[in-house]
Amino acid sequence: MTIRTILFDLDGTLIDTNELIIQSFLHTLGMYYPGRYGREDVLPFIGPSLYETFGSLDPERAEEMVAAYRAFNHAHHDELIREFDTVYETIETLHRHGFRLGVVTTKMHDTALMGLRKTRLEPFFSCVIGLDDVERPKPDPEPIYKALEALQSTPSEALMVGDNYHDILAGKNAGVKTAGVAWAIKGRDHLEQYEPDYMLEKMSDLLAIVGINE
Repeated sequence: MTIRTILFDLDGTLIDTNELIIQSFLHTLGMYYPGRYGREDVLPFIGPSLYETFGSLDPERAEEMVAAYRAFNHAHHDELIREFDTVYETIETLHRHGFRLGVVTTKMHDTALMGLRKTRLEPFFSCVIGLDDVERPKPDPEPIYKALEALQSTPSEALMVGDNYHDILAGKNAGVKTAGVAWAIKGRDHLEQYEPDYMLEKMSDLLAIVGINE
């Protein structure tokens, strides 16, 4: 199988938004449940959509909690996000070699673009599929199918790269190859339970997988 299309999750995969996400959860949960949640408590919330997370806590107030989270997240976005090692160089190399690149995220489309612009990655991606672009987010295969359609690609030539279980499951559900990232905040062992086809120690490991030797 020849991989010609690579789809990436955004948060925790391409961009180090871990501190931004943790602070956004702590701020929001501190408003609604003062003193109940610490850093370790919010780690399981990272990955699923905000509506899924806050809806599991209080369905009636989920909408307002999501709004509070997003307001804090947007206000502190640029100061708290960081770049992961070798990401920019790898994505630039893949783009230069003609790979079709897309982002598939549970973040809202416009917020995803904010992160891509801040990290100078936006020009390399021909497709961004956000939460508001689909009816059923990951792990449903719909976002991946939508990205493949936009990139004029097929599952047989595609790879999904992510840092969370729903990235790996979405890839498997869509019939594409999958790669986990060892720098995932929940840890390599957590991801390996879902049996991705590859595990990346750093993003540049992708190059050898797809046959680029530089």
